[in-house]
Amino acid sequence: MLSLGKKIRLSRLFDSPTGRTLVLTIDQGLARGVMPGIEDARKTISMLVEGRPNAITMHKGLAQQCFYEHAGKVSLIMKCTTFSEFHPNYDAWVSSVEDAVRLGADAIAMGVLVGGERQAEMLANLGKLAREAEQAGMPLITHIYPKGELISREHQYDLANIAFAARAGAELGADVVKTWYTGSPDTFAKVVEACPAKVVVAGGPKLDDPRQVLRVVRDVMDAGAAGLAFGRNVWQYERPLAMIRALKVLVHEDGTLEQAEAELERR
Repeated sequence: MLSLGKKIRLSRLFDSPTGRTLVLTIDQGLARGVMPGIEDARKTISMLVEGRPNAITMHKGLAQQCFYEHAGKVSLIMKCTTFSEFHPNYDAWVSSVEDAVRLGADAIAMGVLVGGERQAEMLANLGKLAREAEQAGMPLITHIYPKGELISREHQYDLANIAFAARAGAELGADVVKTWYTGSPDTFAKVVEACPAKVVVAGGPKLDDPRQVLRVVRDVMDAGAAGLAFGRNVWQYERPLAMIRALKVLVHEDGTLEQAEAELERR
């Protein structure tokens, strides 16, 4: 049985009639550098909040500096680890459950990269964080990907590798697993089936065609995903608020692709 604190926080993250969530992410500054679209973090966060997603994921420093004025408008998910271009196969632990509680977060998120030399260490970290989060009544999200150096790039999106990553997250205590899309609704449905935790889909690299983004979202919703956690495909789109509206149509209204595309065109 979920603790009362965890139940309350999860209800804020998954509050739509569909029981799904739309999370927007701005934790990429540490992982990938200051990318176009997030140069002015305060401005980007304000814009994302205006779109009223369920939650925004960020590191503790951005929350402390930029999120105060938005408290109570959307949920905060605090990211507690990061990789970077200088350590691409390892997510370093940089924040604590205590930080998440102090900041008023509704969840804490930890990155894990499986299929690499340091997989065991990151899985151990996830298990430890699960215990600490449970004691605090804090939902745990893991961003878990088969990205380690022992898996060739052409096999990172294979069903077996994605399913292993998602199942590992659930088995170690994550309430929500964020992972990559396998490329087809049929294979991703098998990932969802194999994972007892809620599965949300990462946005991944920026796609050139916004309609391709929406097609992917419609496919993963049909496959049983519990929601999305998107970054670049929202705040690097020319009209981010229109993209957020379109994503809401698919996630929260279970709308058609045509209805979502209409939101991209609406002024």
